[in-house]
Amino acid sequence: MFREWSIAEAVGHRGPHRLQHLLSRAVWDDQQVLDAAAAWAVRQLDDGDAVLIVDETADEKSSADAAGAARQYCGTVGGIALCQVAVTLTFATSRGHTLIDRALYLPGACAAGEEHGSCPGCPRR
Repeated sequence: MFREWSIAEAVGHRGPHRLQHLLSRAVWDDQQVLDAAAAWAVRQLDDGDAVLIVDETADEKSSADAAGAARQYCGTVGGIALCQVAVTLTFATSRGHTLIDRALYLPGACAAGEEHGSCPGCPRR
């Protein structure tokens, strides 16, 4: 609770109750919040010369329990390894940059029709 008090005080609240509600009970659409945050950031940063940067990053995993983890090409190790691959989209200008979208790459075994979810850690539809 100490952390909620500190954050609440920093934003001018008298106590942590509103912040605790936001963190533990509030319901919202994650994608809608991300879209709104990205739109706000783009408006703040846009200088007319923006670029979009697509980045694919693989993180080696020690267990196949992580969503999307499979033996696949992993640039960080320079070959095939048990890893999880994420793709990010960054909006960059001379004023700064911000992450505006992300996706987890699901290997074929995880994403295929009725076999979807057959590999450990793959999210279910």
